[in-house]
Amino acid sequence: MNKRFEGRVVVVTGGSSGLGYGTAERLIAEGGTVYIVGRRAAEIQAAAERLGPSAVGVAADVTAADDLDRLYALVSERSGHLDAVVANAGGPSFGTIESYTGAELDASYAVNLRAVAFTVQKALPLMSEGGSIVLMSSIEGERGSVGLGAYAAMKAAQQSMARTWANELAPRRIRVNAISPGVVYTPAYESAGWSLEKAQEVVPAIPAGRLGTEAEIGAAVAFLASDDAAFVNGTNLVVDGGQTEVV
Repeated sequence: MNKRFEGRVVVVTGGSSGLGYGTAERLIAEGGTVYIVGRRAAEIQAAAERLGPSAVGVAADVTAADDLDRLYALVSERSGHLDAVVANAGGPSFGTIESYTGAELDASYAVNLRAVAFTVQKALPLMSEGGSIVLMSSIEGERGSVGLGAYAAMKAAQQSMARTWANELAPRRIRVNAISPGVVYTPAYESAGWSLEKAQEVVPAIPAGRLGTEAEIGAAVAFLASDDAAFVNGTNLVVDGGQTEVV
């Protein structure tokens, strides 16, 4: 395994399971020290134990400013610097325009957009020149799937923020990119009431002929966060087996 992250420190939010866990696993395999962040203390500590000594589990709510401050204070104390941030924490919201409520829209905005902005903003004082930020967007940010309008809007906004922040942080040589996974069956699907069989109904629309895996998304994130992507900035990398770009 390439050791591109040897001596490097990375924060991955939403790291207890799913795409965040798969990303942390890949970064650690490549030599990184990874702070995984999640709201549920027991789950995040169990994930850190599975990942091994290069993982640090931090129980924190990314929608709470004080929790983010505590996270980065810990990173500063233990590691002294930060090379990359993977803003992965988020969650879907369901409903059509006829059913939106203010509370639901506010909740989606809080976790999928505001928390992403402050996760990045509060990391910047620790970030090394030449560092990398990766925002976990979604192919829904470029689609019009019924019932996912609010979520899709937040994910499209993340792609826009990646472009803007790439310009704003250019003087510090900090790259900012988004990544848009396709359908990867994670615990989030199960929590939303989607069975694996239900998720697989989309497979005929995927030229690759299957769903994606957490490891494949982790590999793509690792590329964007590494020096191998030194000339990749302000872009949105679609990793969906061809579902949106080919069909």
